[in-house]
Amino acid sequence: MGKLTEILTLAQARGRALERPYKGELTPQEAAELLRLAPGAKIVDVRTRAEWDWVGRVPNAVEIEWNQYPGGVRNPNFVAELQRQVDPQALVMFLCRSGARSIAAATTATEAGYSDCYNILEGFEGDKDAQGQRNKIGGWRHAGLPWHQG
Repeated sequence: MGKLTEILTLAQARGRALERPYKGELTPQEAAELLRLAPGAKIVDVRTRAEWDWVGRVPNAVEIEWNQYPGGVRNPNFVAELQRQVDPQALVMFLCRSGARSIAAATTATEAGYSDCYNILEGFEGDKDAQGQRNKIGGWRHAGLPWHQG
């Protein structure tokens, strides 16, 4: 079994265990590896513009807000923007701050006809520590994966 198949099999087993309606759950490291191994794979970052600008960006990620900033209102154009920017046949990995909005985005994309959707566990910033701060426990950035500020 190749590395690509191994990662997808693990992610799909996690997704089944959590009863997700989309393909599966990936660790940040697995998502980064899939970008390298799977031609056409995309990360869709569903955080807000403020988060991209002030917290950091994943290079080459497709950026589509799930909730609009300011105000936090759900983006009514999410599916239309996704359809305009991402092939429905692509392997699509959804990322948010901590892994919650990306679950909703992966579910919505699956309902819209995307058949190969995955959630990135831990999100960009990971879970809060005992002091209520992020960036120390899990997440894309804490894992040392590629990102940039601003």
